[in-house]
Amino acid sequence: METLFTQALGLAAPWRVAHVDFQQAAGRIVFTVECTAKRLACPACGAADQPIHDRLPRRWQHLNFFQYRALIEAKVPRIGCRECEKTNQVDVPWARAGAGFTETLEAFVIALCTQMPVSAVAALLGVSDDRIWRVLDFHVEAARAREDFSDVRRVSADERSARKGQRFLTLFCDLAARRLLFAVQGRKADTFKAFAGDLAAHGGDAAAITDVSLDLGAAYQAGTREYCPNAKISFDPFHVVALANEALDQVRRAEVKQVDGLKGIRWGTLKDAANWTRKQIDQMHWLQRSNLQTARAWRLKQALRAVFAKGGHLAQATILLDGWIHWARRCRLTPFKRLAATIRKHREGILEHFRSGLSNGFAEGINGRIQAAKARARGYGTDRHLIVMSYLICANLKHLPKNPWTHAAQQVVG
Repeated sequence: METLFTQALGLAAPWRVAHVDFQQAAGRIVFTVECTAKRLACPACGAADQPIHDRLPRRWQHLNFFQYRALIEAKVPRIGCRECEKTNQVDVPWARAGAGFTETLEAFVIALCTQMPVSAVAALLGVSDDRIWRVLDFHVEAARAREDFSDVRRVSADERSARKGQRFLTLFCDLAARRLLFAVQGRKADTFKAFAGDLAAHGGDAAAITDVSLDLGAAYQAGTREYCPNAKISFDPFHVVALANEALDQVRRAEVKQVDGLKGIRWGTLKDAANWTRKQIDQMHWLQRSNLQTARAWRLKQALRAVFAKGGHLAQATILLDGWIHWARRCRLTPFKRLAATIRKHREGILEHFRSGLSNGFAEGINGRIQAAKARARGYGTDRHLIVMSYLICANLKHLPKNPWTHAAQQVVG
């Protein structure tokens, strides 16, 4: 039986399973592993045939054996090296140095955490949340360290609410590879300094970035100009139309006090017509037949959406956008006159979207995935935890440990 479990654990000489202790009442099975060697290479300097100084008892948690908790126990040799004159513990083949889980269990933890809250994974394994976070911190950092960003040329920057109380992260995405590149606390211009440093650490160059998609915030524009000096700025259509929705809502709120029919109409004015309910269809037909300021504001908002829907190429988009600005400046609706001034100020960046074809749509999709993870976990205690989870589920990390169950099945099929 010991030979079978030695093979199942993937051990090779001088390591072997010496004893298996099935403790049914305690709900666990303990595999005692021994090292049969009398002399080993020094783990520090590599000098061969060094004497074993002593052996220290260690324990690791492994994947469950059926419904029983599986533990590996071993007395791990320490080498008293005569070459470097140091005493160092050898590495065991089933776990990384300092870990309390086997490598196989850590790989399974990572697979579970992509779909489940950390607290649920911890409860499943009967350990604390902190032990799970230590596994994620180590492997996500190690996997990111091996990523190559040398071909990054087109990126987006968008904010993500981290916690209540004006706590935000900035997310930088690679729009070509469709992956999260970097996440950092804050939403100011200096987040681009941190991004440029991280990009350089992975073989990339902020000066080589050709296009950046942003919202209309001044901080991100300043950061782009300083740290991505050769990039052209494209303003994301979603954020531009969101400003029109905000202006429309300001008009509606000012008018609803005098017009009872505007009560309950807000969602109809903000939604796409294809998504209107039966009630909203009736409300919006009534609004369009009226001469209310809200009706004019809604038409302006729809016309701005049409600029992005019908703009097509740059020349046509320029005509449509300039026409919209002219209309909004003369509309006698103060929120839209202010919006016209904002759009005129950012005209070049808005039109740049029609050349580059960039938007923050993918970044918004990442936001949705992160929000879903936050909802499952009912929030994260620290921004660091949110950043680690964001990398885990959105960065397409290629060097994370593989799920031991699916990976083993693929190897058998292959």
